[in-house]
Amino acid sequence: MKTSRIVGMGALRSLSTAVLSLMVVLATSTRVNADEEDAKRLLKAMSDYLAAQQAISFAYDATLEVVTKEDQKLALASSGTVVLNRPDKIHATRSGGFADVEMSFDGKTLTLLGKNLNIYAQEDVPGTIDHLIDELRVKHNRPLPAADLLSPNSYEVLMLDVVDTKDLGSGVIGGVECDYLAFRKNEVDYQIWIAQGERPYPCRYVITSKLIAGGPQYTIQIRDWKTGDEVAATDFSFKNPTDARKVDLNSLEDTDEMPGHFVIGEPK
Repeated sequence: MKTSRIVGMGALRSLSTAVLSLMVVLATSTRVNADEEDAKRLLKAMSDYLAAQQAISFAYDATLEVVTKEDQKLALASSGTVVLNRPDKIHATRSGGFADVEMSFDGKTLTLLGKNLNIYAQEDVPGTIDHLIDELRVKHNRPLPAADLLSPNSYEVLMLDVVDTKDLGSGVIGGVECDYLAFRKNEVDYQIWIAQGERPYPCRYVITSKLIAGGPQYTIQIRDWKTGDEVAATDFSFKNPTDARKVDLNSLEDTDEMPGHFVIGEPK
């Protein structure tokens, strides 16, 4: 009887441990699911807010990391501005150590000006800002800064092929308290910090490559966010006050974020 009682107490103790373990697993699983849903909800709220803004302007600081064949990571820094009026007008600038570029689009004509070279190129690209972004990325390999965030449905763009989602709490970017979210895809990971409150705009966006050794990142940090009547009136047509020389768009060299003397190799 005594032995039976000891065995019974051992079994009860094992059962209690098993139940406790199950409770921990269930609680963890529930928390993970809640985090995923919160992250998706916050990203969707940002997307809806951005899509509702007809006029937007902001300044940004960007860093493009590259990895050399000696596995040294280098960071190419630039700053610029973006002004857009939906659906079909945008003006953007980017100034770095290798190029000083200005882009104008009035719904019909795209103009790229190499200010430091005093040359420019034009191409007819009638359509919306979304169409222009696709043309720049696919046809000319000239992605627009924060292009994923400027789409009229950025939620679908950002969530495409996502396999893991996390709500990591909050952080402070440029003095602004933000919700901090992280997402994983097969080829890239990305993190985004979204301003809390009634204006959930993106404060920082970081993309990390998973296909290149060293995991280089592209980071864009946004400041001076303005919408609606706060946005200064802008002329989106191109003016040529410096008598810049016109060239073919494919000949507009040394205007990319990657300087011409950097040779692009194969991914490792």
